[in-house]
Amino acid sequence: MMGDSMLNHILSEYYIPNYILVPESEAKKPPCVPSCPVLVFINSKSGGQLGGNLLSTYRSVLNPNQVFDLGERKPDKVLHQIYATLGSLKQRGDDFASAIENSLRIIVAGGDGTAGWLLGVISDLKLPHPPPVATVPLGTGNNLPFSFGWGKKNPGTDRQSVFSFLEQVKNATEMKIDSWHIIMRMRAPKEGSCDPIGPLELPHSLHAFHRISQTDKLGMDGYHTFRGGFWNYFSMGMDAQVSYAFHSERKLHPEKFRNQLINQGTYIKLGCTQGWMFGSLFRPSPTNIAQIAKVKVMRKQGQWEDLKIPRSIGSIVCLNLPSFSGGFNPWGTPYRKKFLDRGLTPPFVDDGLIEIVGFRNVLHGLVLLAPNGHGTRLAQANAVRFEFKKGAANHTFMRIDGEPWKQPLPADDETVVVEISHFGQVSMLATPLCRSRSMHDPSSPTACYNEDNNSSDEGDSPDDLEEKRKFGAADSFKFPDEFDISYLS
Repeated sequence: MMGDSMLNHILSEYYIPNYILVPESEAKKPPCVPSCPVLVFINSKSGGQLGGNLLSTYRSVLNPNQVFDLGERKPDKVLHQIYATLGSLKQRGDDFASAIENSLRIIVAGGDGTAGWLLGVISDLKLPHPPPVATVPLGTGNNLPFSFGWGKKNPGTDRQSVFSFLEQVKNATEMKIDSWHIIMRMRAPKEGSCDPIGPLELPHSLHAFHRISQTDKLGMDGYHTFRGGFWNYFSMGMDAQVSYAFHSERKLHPEKFRNQLINQGTYIKLGCTQGWMFGSLFRPSPTNIAQIAKVKVMRKQGQWEDLKIPRSIGSIVCLNLPSFSGGFNPWGTPYRKKFLDRGLTPPFVDDGLIEIVGFRNVLHGLVLLAPNGHGTRLAQANAVRFEFKKGAANHTFMRIDGEPWKQPLPADDETVVVEISHFGQVSMLATPLCRSRSMHDPSSPTACYNEDNNSSDEGDSPDDLEEKRKFGAADSFKFPDEFDISYLS
C-alpha cells in the first residue's frame, strides 16, 4: 500500500492553488508547477449515493475549491471566472498561471447529459486551446465514457480508486471529436408559450431561438425555432420511446432508480412492453420512419438529396460515436470492399460525417449483441434533414444524447423540420481502451476519402452562419436555475 505522504506528494501533480480558483485570494504558489492540473465537476445526484461519495473523496485529496458540485455551481459560471482570472494573471506575467492554463484537464462525473453539458460550456468559451475532458461513468448508459475507454460501470469512490482515475487522466491522450448542431422548427403550440418551452417538454439542450434566416420559408406564420447541439447521437422512433418511458417512470418514482443495475434492468423491461418487441416482423409498423418523415442528406456541401428509408425501419439513429444504448455500435465494422463499393468510410469521430443507421424493432436491435452485429446502414453525411407533414401519426419520440421527448407532429397543413449539421470540434481524453477512432491516427483503419466531404460553411447564408456561430453553452445548453440535475441521464 502507498503511504499517505507519498500519495499526497503524487496528488500534488493535480493540485491548483486558491489564488487561481478564488477571486481576491493571496497569491501563494506551490513549490512546483503541477504536471496535470485538473478541475473536477460532479453531478452529486448521479448514481444514487455514488455522486455524493465521489464528491467528498475528491475534495479530500485535492483542493476542495477545484472540485465542484454541479447541483450548487453551474459550470459556465465557474469556467468563465477561472479563465478570466488566468487571463488577468497571464497579463501580469504570471508564468505559473500560464502553465496551469496550458496543461489544464477537466474531469466530469455524471451521466451522458452531464458530460454533454460540460462540453457545451467549453465549446461556448471558444478558447484557442480548450481543455480536454475525461468522463466518469455515473449514469445509466454511459456512452461517452465507454467510447473513450473510461468504462461504463460505476467507479469506486474510495481514495485509491480516485487516485487510480487521476493517474489515468494524467496518462490519457487527447482526441478531437465532431460536434453537431441541431435546429428544429415548428409552429407554436396552440396553448402555452414557446419560451420557456411549455407546454412541450423538449430536452434542456434545445432552446427557443428567435433569430432565423430571412430566406427560410418557415420563418413566418408563427413558426418557432429551437436549437442546440450534441456529441453522440440523435435518434427517433422506438429507442427514443423506450427512453421516454424510462425517464417518465423515474420522474414519478425516483426512489426506485438508485442503482445502476436496477436501472438497466428496468430499461430492458420497458423495451419489451412498449409494443416494439414484435412490431414490423411481418408487416410495416404504422409508425415506421418512412411514413412520418421525408429524410434528406447532404453528402456534398450545398447539395441535398433524398434518402430512401425502407418501410420496415421503425427507428433511426444519427450516430457520431461508436457507443449507443450502453455501449453497442449500431454501425459495426463493415468489410472494406463493401463500404468502398457503397462510397462509405470507416466511422471516424473527427471526419465531419455522421453515420445514419436504421432498426426494424427491438428484436432487430438484439443483433447488436452478436459479434459484428449492426443495424441497417443507411448513409454517412455532413448534414441530415427530417421533414414531417400531416400523416400516419400525431407524434413521435426523439432523443438527443440520452435526453428523450415526445414530439408532436403536424395535424394540419404545416411542417415540422429537424436539421442536423456539423459544427466544430471539442477535445476528449482517451485511454488505451478507447473505442473511438480518429482519421488522423495511423493505427486507425484507412479508406479513400472524398475531399468534398469537408465541413466548411461554404454555401450557407449569412444568417445561417450567424446562427451556427452562436451555437454554444450560453445559448444552447443553458439549463434553467430550477432544473433538477438528477434527471440528467
